[in-house]
Amino acid sequence: MYSETEDLVRDLAENAEGVCRAYLPAGRREGSYWIVGDLQNSPGRSLFVRLTGPASGPGAAGKFTDGATGEHGDLLDIIRERTGISRFPDLLAEARAHLGRPRPVLPDAPVPRKAKTPGGTPAAAVRLFAASVPV
Repeated sequence: MYSETEDLVRDLAENAEGVCRAYLPAGRREGSYWIVGDLQNSPGRSLFVRLTGPASGPGAAGKFTDGATGEHGDLLDIIRERTGISRFPDLLAEARAHLGRPRPVLPDAPVPRKAKTPGGTPAAAVRLFAASVPV
């Protein structure tokens, strides 16, 4: 099943250094990590964001750990913390904007169906007879 959230997280992880440069500019790249003081973008060496690695599982790109507090999460958590966004749809919109993606096209609202004639009436019997076929 398609999940826009999983797709966004994967795309953010593929662009982990760009996300870190935008939301944690006080840090710097060292090897395959972005290192900064904490999620408030303080200078230091406590927070490590993994820039390379597999798409998921142990050692995945886009995951962070704060050595001082034990906090951990992914790039969506960093964006949420740095922007102060509390509503998840707004967070996804911010991530989409960072990646330069348009808003997803939502399917049109379903057209309400005309109410059927209630069963047990002569009109229902006519409709049932009309829909029948010979055996």
